[in-house]
Amino acid sequence: MHKSFLVWAAALGALAVILGAFGAHKLKELVTPESVSVFQTGVTYQFYHVFALIATGILFAYLPASALEWAGRCFIIGIFLFSGSLYLITALKIGGNEIPKLIGILTPIGGVFFIAGWICLLSGLLKYKA
Repeated sequence: MHKSFLVWAAALGALAVILGAFGAHKLKELVTPESVSVFQTGVTYQFYHVFALIATGILFAYLPASALEWAGRCFIIGIFLFSGSLYLITALKIGGNEIPKLIGILTPIGGVFFIAGWICLLSGLLKYKA
C-alpha cells in the first residue's frame, strides 16, 4: 500500500504545481481576487497533504499499521473533497454560474477527512512500540 500512497502523492503534487501556476498567472485575469484566494487555499492545502501523504507512505513501509493506511486514504479523500470543491467553485465562477449548495458542503467534509487523516497518523505512530 505504501507505494500507491507515494504514487498518489507524486501525481497530486504535480497537479498542485500546475494549478498553482495557473492560479498565479492566468486566474487573476478571469475572476475576482477573492476567488483567486479561494483557489489558492485549495492549492495550499493540497500541497500540505501531498507532503503528509508522502510521509504516510514512507512510514507505512516501516510500520504497516491499519491506522496509517487509513491516514493515507483520508488524506487522498480530503484533497479531492476539500481542494477539489474549491477548484470547482472557482471554475463555476469563471463561467458565471451559481454555486450549488452541495459543492459548498464538500469543502468542510474534506476538512474533516484531513483531520481524520492526521488523527489516524497519530494513532498509528502511538501504537508503534520502538
